[in-house]
Amino acid sequence: MLSRRQMLRGLAASTGAAFGAPLLSERVLASPLGNTTPKRVIFFMQNQGFDPKTCIPEGMKHSGTLANAKLPEPISALEPYKERLHIINGLHGLHTSPSHSAFFGALGGYRGSDGVPPSASTIDYELSKVLPQTLLPHLCIGMDSIENMKAKPTIATLSASGAGQPIFMHSNPNHLYQILYGGISTGEIRLQHEARSSVLSQIELLAAAKGQSLPASDQQRYGQYVQGFQEVNGLRDRLDTVSDHLRQFAPKVDDRYTNPEFETDWHDCLLDLGISALTSGVTNTLTIGSGRGEIFGAWKGLGIDQQGHNLGHMDQPDNPIWIKIRQYNSRMLVRIMEKLESVPEGSGTMMDNTVIVYTSNNADKQHTNGANWPVMLLGNFDGAFKSGCFTNVEGKRPINALYTSLLRAAGQNVDRFNMDDKMAKKFDDSTGPLREVLA
Repeated sequence: MLSRRQMLRGLAASTGAAFGAPLLSERVLASPLGNTTPKRVIFFMQNQGFDPKTCIPEGMKHSGTLANAKLPEPISALEPYKERLHIINGLHGLHTSPSHSAFFGALGGYRGSDGVPPSASTIDYELSKVLPQTLLPHLCIGMDSIENMKAKPTIATLSASGAGQPIFMHSNPNHLYQILYGGISTGEIRLQHEARSSVLSQIELLAAAKGQSLPASDQQRYGQYVQGFQEVNGLRDRLDTVSDHLRQFAPKVDDRYTNPEFETDWHDCLLDLGISALTSGVTNTLTIGSGRGEIFGAWKGLGIDQQGHNLGHMDQPDNPIWIKIRQYNSRMLVRIMEKLESVPEGSGTMMDNTVIVYTSNNADKQHTNGANWPVMLLGNFDGAFKSGCFTNVEGKRPINALYTSLLRAAGQNVDRFNMDDKMAKKFDDSTGPLREVLA
């Protein structure tokens, strides 16, 4: 079995050759071979809200250890992992005006709404810039009803690289598999990969040529469109250079991809692809949108007939439907942890250097004002975060403070994230990271 160091050394060597840039090779290997360890962050965003009663152990009203507490039924799958868990209650997102969803504001910490473009970058993208560079710095996957995932295989609602620059989520596992592993596939998948590659390359050339004839006022906006094709085509070429390495991590393609019985078949495939991108070293920042940041979502594979907006009008505590959904999510979290735990890294495993942020793009419930925004952290990010505990945040601290904490843990000396002094005076009682959360 390849060690994590050997794996990354081979990946970096191939990457450096692809870019013709020794500096990139050094950056990929900066953490594994230096004095620090590589780190990665996973965001799992559930739509329709995250009621605190579905995660806070009964009777816990004050901050304390989880050692002798019993986790609520919706997250009972995490019981064996309590020592890695940190439940946070009391953060707010009043300034995001979430209502049905905060959309980009959930990870951006600013006002968001349906159809409103992002006003700044989101925390997942900012972390992807700080963490050691990878071939695909940031991967987003979105889970929804099978109809929505087929009709709109890509959608942008949660992540952004800057103002007016959304990052698209992948919702069709067949398309994402072709992007990540099409170059190492055979048969029909390989033929589709080559056909798509040829078409996308031609579109890039045509789009670039047509854009030159546009008025100057439209060229910048059209340039972003062309850049999107350049990035996709460039990624495909870079991944092809490390095909031997990727072959060890590619999930097996089965009937769930081509003939899913339920949407949860595709949810599971997407999760497998996200995990494989992490374990292969292709990315170190993964965002998962369960419900894709909107008000929809379906889980018929769990025996749940209701779907979409109606789910948001149901109370979550003690609701058998929401218990099933939250348990399904918790099992997904366990799958991520178990897989990362199985990969050696440094003196431990990949999970030792990872933090998973589980919350909602809609604070605590549907039609919320964002006054309470519960969050669960899994993993301590190489000792940066406290774990095995419950924190009830004192005072008025926004979700931005948690994002500041993540940036601090990643090595950025910042006191605020996407919140100027004027906003902070209104929505934040303090400055800097959440001291209750950092180790």
